Amino acid sequence: MHQIITRHCLRVQSLEPLQAFYGELLGMQSLGHIEEPVFGLDPGQCCLAFHATASAPHKPKQHDFYWKIGITLRDLDAAVSYLRSRGAQVTDPIQFLEVGYMAKLVDPNGFIIELLQQGFEGNHTPAPDGHPIAGQATLAHITLRVTDLAAARHFFEEGLGMRLMSVQPVNEYAFCLYFYAWSDEALPDPDRKSVANREWLWARPYAFIELQHLELPAKKLRKVGKRSAGFEGFAHDGPEGAGFVAIEDMRSVS
Repeated sequence: MHQIITRHCLRVQSLEPLQAFYGELLGMQSLGHIEEPVFGLDPGQCCLAFHATASAPHKPKQHDFYWKIGITLRDLDAAVSYLRSRGAQVTDPIQFLEVGYMAKLVDPNGFIIELLQQGFEGNHTPAPDGHPIAGQATLAHITLRVTDLAAARHFFEEGLGMRLMSVQPVNEYAFCLYFYAWSDEALPDPDRKSVANREWLWARPYAFIELQHLELPAKKLRKVGKRSAGFEGFAHDGPEGAGFVAIEDMRSVS
């Protein structure tokens, strides 16, 4: 592993509800300051960093460049049962084709969170003792939408030196998923399209960039401005040094 994604950075309008949602409901550790809160499931993995610089709440749209936060879990049904017992609104878990067993919820600032079981439906592993979410979870995916696949691949592969780990066509909905990390781990199946790799992929203890390539885009993708709530970029660190990839650096990724 040469580098890891260390921070998933978001601009928000309000910091007030973050501790109750990320700290108490999801059980994340508070790793930052009141003025610049950072929450993480494990301080050695990817964390969420928030900056209260937005003038309005986040209002996600289907043609946004930034899509969602992804959290992987050992037992999704147990997590959903816990969240609902605390009054959280979570979608019913579904096995989405041969991609994964998943559900969704929305944080207090309007950001979509996908909960993805590390095994497919019916293939869960018991969550360890501890917090019902934090004790079994990994902050795993930063999901971006793209329409120019060649430009996106050049940016992440040539520009950042990231490795394409998995390709997951979803022909029924005219998109394909591409997963990037700096990992040098061998895949269970060297074919990056193999379904046999997917549960292994969801169990990795590090974060990925997930690209959803829209093959039939209806609109031009929207990147929000500096005064708007939304995705700021991601930080990374490792033996080769630290860096930050801002959304403004992704002009060629569209």
